[in-house]
Amino acid sequence: FVVCPAIEPGEAERGADLLVDPLPGVGQQGMADVATTLERLRRVDALRGVRMAALTGAMSADEKDGVMRAYAAGELDLLVATTVIEVGVNVPNATVMVVLDADRFGLSQLHQLRGRVGRGEHPGLCLLVTSAAPGSTAGDRVAALAETTDGFAIAEFDLAQRHEGDVLGRRQSGVVSSLKVLRVGEDADIIREARIAAGELIEDDPLLERTPTLRQAVAALSAEARVALQSA
Repeated sequence: FVVCPAIEPGEAERGADLLVDPLPGVGQQGMADVATTLERLRRVDALRGVRMAALTGAMSADEKDGVMRAYAAGELDLLVATTVIEVGVNVPNATVMVVLDADRFGLSQLHQLRGRVGRGEHPGLCLLVTSAAPGSTAGDRVAALAETTDGFAIAEFDLAQRHEGDVLGRRQSGVVSSLKVLRVGEDADIIREARIAAGELIEDDPLLERTPTLRQAVAALSAEARVALQSA
């Protein structure tokens, strides 16, 4: 597989191929695209005789199915694709993946993508190509993925970099949170212990009759905050 973040020159991904986790401040110009990459690979002398095809979310279901069937059957050797291959693709003989402009993808996407190779008896190799500067946010993301195949460790790094957002609200990332003192990534143990303690307190005194200060604090919450707490 050769994976690109765009379908055509100057065009951001569309539909099912949209970048789920685009990097802040990264524009859409200059991204590697499927159309250009496929054309260039076909002109490489060392790849003469290699049977290639494109696979993107812009293709019809029948077109995508036809390409994947040919690939799985060994009738194609190389696919230039978008993130349409991120999930649900199982070709045991696929062993090599090259992700162009890897810094344009989210960590979870990259982890899913590299899971498409090495699924059979042969080991897989995933090469992440990036022009992101070492030490930059984008560069650190790619480096973190290259250092481990542990999905949990990758998720923890992603959480530390993007932050948890408002765990009691709707914001899914960022540093703005209803938690005024703690942070999910750094204080998970304290939060876990506090949740257990709160559960025990409510079970023993559901109306908070023995803790009037806490009862007053709960009564002062807005209706929206109460709903968020109940569903947390």
